[in-house]
Amino acid sequence: MRSILIVGAGQAGLHLAIGLLQKGYDVTVVSNRTPAEIGGGRVMSGQAMFGLAQAHEQALGLDRWSDTCPPIEGIELSVPGPDGGKALSFAARLDTPARSVDQRLKMPVWMEEVERLGGRIVIHDASAADLERYAAEHDLVLVAAGKGEIASLFGRDAGRSPYGSPQRALALLYVRGVAPRSAQVCFNLLPGVGEFFVFPALTGSGPCEIMVFEGVPGGPMDCWGVASTPEEHLDVAKEILGRFFPWEAERCASIELTDANGVLTGRFSPTVREPVAVLPSGAAVLGVGDVVVLNDPITGQGSNNAAKCAATYLAAILEHGDLPFDAAWMRATFERFWQQAEPVTRWTNALLAPAEPHMLELLGAATGSAEVASRFVNGFDDPADFDQWFMEAGKARAYLDGIAR
Repeated sequence: MRSILIVGAGQAGLHLAIGLLQKGYDVTVVSNRTPAEIGGGRVMSGQAMFGLAQAHEQALGLDRWSDTCPPIEGIELSVPGPDGGKALSFAARLDTPARSVDQRLKMPVWMEEVERLGGRIVIHDASAADLERYAAEHDLVLVAAGKGEIASLFGRDAGRSPYGSPQRALALLYVRGVAPRSAQVCFNLLPGVGEFFVFPALTGSGPCEIMVFEGVPGGPMDCWGVASTPEEHLDVAKEILGRFFPWEAERCASIELTDANGVLTGRFSPTVREPVAVLPSGAAVLGVGDVVVLNDPITGQGSNNAAKCAATYLAAILEHGDLPFDAAWMRATFERFWQQAEPVTRWTNALLAPAEPHMLELLGAATGSAEVASRFVNGFDDPADFDQWFMEAGKARAYLDGIAR
């Protein structure tokens, strides 16, 4: 039985661990927090799992909340106008509804599943030095913890990382009381200022909404430093909505936080890292999920990338049989995942930049074309499709000419 150790008990690490355990591998997961600490801690993300990513979970029996989590049935995109109204707005349904389950609910249940299947959960804040011991004791070591000393072992891939600094000041809040409740992502985009989106989710106290704010650094939505308490975060959120997105402010007039830990702020540089870290001993370890591909949340792809990475790595490990997990295999396995992650990264990075004229033309066309609106919305599930019609001016022109015939 091959022995595999995974550092990190998040979306990618636990997904991969459970898949390996189901196939008879000996698996250890190292987590810096207990299930109780995760469940009682601060929110970790604003995850929204689209259809393809959900299918990877369902294949392993990991979708435990489909009956209780409110579905995200579509996406509406709006751009404010100078008069306080909407200069542009369109909506379409997702072919497969998305869902967002608070990871404080999800990860403890998955950790229990690891142990139920015979795996080990080790509570330890792993260091770079620990990796040497892990590599000596196991056939394969994977690093799925995206921050801190260990993640820094994976060097930045400059050729795949066009941004060297954070492109947004980020904040999210878990709230109740949005009225009327919407079964879709309401995505509001104000060029030069930032973005706000809100969507239904499930947390420990039941259905809720997740509000995500993305402010251009140095701009008027880069203002979260004044908030030091959960209540102050809520006040800043309401102020931003009233100033820039008045239709959302009206819906959110009576919101309240789901819990005192339902807020999160920060900023980071979107980064693709080298997939393999070589330790002083010469042993190699493989990065997983946002350790190696860390995108800005503007397109809501983080947890989806994590699930796709876990599924790709699982297939590659199973196919590899008893052969050694050397650095060449690790790089090839990452490149297999990169085929899915590259279009996601390219599209996400494009939305962080000022929109190109052909992109604005496409969004304008979506206001009068159900076909264009549907294709844009369903691209959130399969971002590779954007390469066929959205990312390049020539392909955009050909697409618009084709639907006009």
